Amino acid sequence: MENHSNTLVTVLTASLIHQIHIAKTLLASRGIESYVFDENITTTIGTAYVDGYKLEVDKSDLERAQEILAEIEEDNS
Repeated sequence: MENHSNTLVTVLTASLIHQIHIAKTLLASRGIESYVFDENITTTIGTAYVDGYKLEVDKSDLERAQEILAEIEEDNS
C-alpha cells in the first residue's frame, strides 16, 4: 500500500479474539493491512486482566477502515 504514515492507531477493540480476526480478514479483503495487539497476553497473565484485544491500522487507513467496519455493523443490525 502506498502513503503509509508509519503510525498505527486502534480501529477496533473487542473482548473476543475471533471478532478481531474477522475484522482483520475483512479489512485485508479491501486492501487494508492491519495488526493484532494483545493476542498472546492471555497466555501470560490470564483472561481476567485483558481489557480487550486491539486491531490497529496505519493512521492513513483509519477513516476507510472505520467505514468498512461500520458497513458490516449496519448489515448485522
